Amino acid sequence: MPQRHLILFAHGARDPEWARPLEALRERVATLAPDCTVTLAYLEFMSPGLMEAVATQVRAGAADITVVPVFLAQGGHLKRDLPLMLAELRAAHPAVALSVLPAIGEQPAVIEAIANCVAEVSGAADRPAGAR
Repeated sequence: MPQRHLILFAHGARDPEWARPLEALRERVATLAPDCTVTLAYLEFMSPGLMEAVATQVRAGAADITVVPVFLAQGGHLKRDLPLMLAELRAAHPAVALSVLPAIGEQPAVIEAIANCVAEVSGAADRPAGAR
């Protein structure tokens, strides 16, 4: 059984198609980290929610879970809602080490990757400075 358990935590949307890139991300992380169990959880509109995802991992024997917020920045949901959810989860699962990382979009590597992608797809990287 994997020793590391990751939950990729995203906002969620009413449109099921919205989750496709997140499912691809989950698959890619699982490939890069084969020793980890990697699952998705959503704040709203989609399932599983974070409570359900943690409970499922705990039932499977997880004792150490890391929540990775797949948000571009730390806004109200991560500042207000997530701490309340984590407090509830820690009360429900006191034997489980539950940690949370900063919003993934605030990581320098993610900022660099997005900047490179924007420059590439917009064609801006191919233009001389000042050209339109």
